Amino acid sequence: MRGAAHAGRAFLAGLLLTLATPAGAQQRLDDADALRTSQAAIGRVLGGYALTDSSGAPLTLEQLRGRPVVLSFIYTSCYYVCPSLTLRLRGTVKVARDALGDQAFSVVTVGFDTPRDTPDRMATYARERGVGGPGWYLASADAANMARLTRDAGFTFVPSPKGFDHVTQTSILDASGTIVLQIYGEDFAPPSVVEPLKKLVWGRKVGRPSLSSLVDRVKLVCTIYDPASGRYRFDYSLIVEIVAGALALGIAAAGILAAMRNVR
Repeated sequence: MRGAAHAGRAFLAGLLLTLATPAGAQQRLDDADALRTSQAAIGRVLGGYALTDSSGAPLTLEQLRGRPVVLSFIYTSCYYVCPSLTLRLRGTVKVARDALGDQAFSVVTVGFDTPRDTPDRMATYARERGVGGPGWYLASADAANMARLTRDAGFTFVPSPKGFDHVTQTSILDASGTIVLQIYGEDFAPPSVVEPLKKLVWGRKVGRPSLSSLVDRVKLVCTIYDPASGRYRFDYSLIVEIVAGALALGIAAAGILAAMRNVR
């Protein structure tokens, strides 16, 4: 019943917005401009925004430094595209965590409709779609902070009678908070997110690795996506190639040494 009442309020708000806008002056999302704006954000460092998570606690992107971040924008009164994006992301995050580990990256879902997307609403949105938990944050902000975040992230949205027209965008941030990739649509394949996350994990500067971390590195390098199962699996062919290459080098070295002995 509350969902129906909210839907009615959202529809009424959109209708009033349309009626209040002079004929011919209604904002429209220009796909080409939105794409250019989104792509121009690649290379920017995101930070300095005061967010609030779904529990009401303060949240900043700086808190998540040190690991990659998957950032998506939704509005909670959306009935199709945003829920579809979140559900797709839920499945993709599971695949990525199976392949890379539970602590390898963070996820931030931001509600950009500031009057409505309160922490309580974001918590309800998360429960209804089975997302959240450790490493996945549902975030809100006031209008000023949201305006800066969406601008810096290259995320474009405009009010419409149905709610909002917006670019369906998932941003991949590296460990320093820099946008390195934008992914579009709500029906992306898991590798489009998991593969860049793998590259970011490989590129992280670390100290001298321990034996256990080397084992983990090998497992990470050798995971490949199997579309039949929808999971990442271990690629033994790479290990075979490494071993075969090492044996070939060993045989060649032995041959060279034997030849040197014969010359003497």
